[in-house]
Amino acid sequence: MNQKTVKISYYITTGLLTLLMLFSTSMYLFKHEVAQQAFTSLGFPVYIIYPLAIAKILGLIAIWTNLSPRLKEWAYAGFAFDTMLAVVAHLSVNDGQFAGALVGLILILASSVFYGLMEKEDSKKKVPVA
Repeated sequence: MNQKTVKISYYITTGLLTLLMLFSTSMYLFKHEVAQQAFTSLGFPVYIIYPLAIAKILGLIAIWTNLSPRLKEWAYAGFAFDTMLAVVAHLSVNDGQFAGALVGLILILASSVFYGLMEKEDSKKKVPVA
């Protein structure tokens, strides 16, 4: 896969991931009653809704700003844990609502892999001065 294709794939998957996370965050913040019902039906405490919304926003900032490679890794890990937990929770209550979380997990993995490929190519271009 050439560098241009990798870069385009990264921006597409990361953009879709961003839209998905912003959608869920907006549900948490602006349709709080709906979010409370969903969290309760899945067996989660409702007091984590606002902190989770904030964490998702901070995770997106970490991914898009490239402030720190380590911070970006933690953001991807946090999103992966969140979506894996959501998939398992939906499957355990058998409500048939796991598809969104599964799509999120796939987008997280794809974005992370394409980011890694971009970084690998960038490091090859940097030739150490002898």
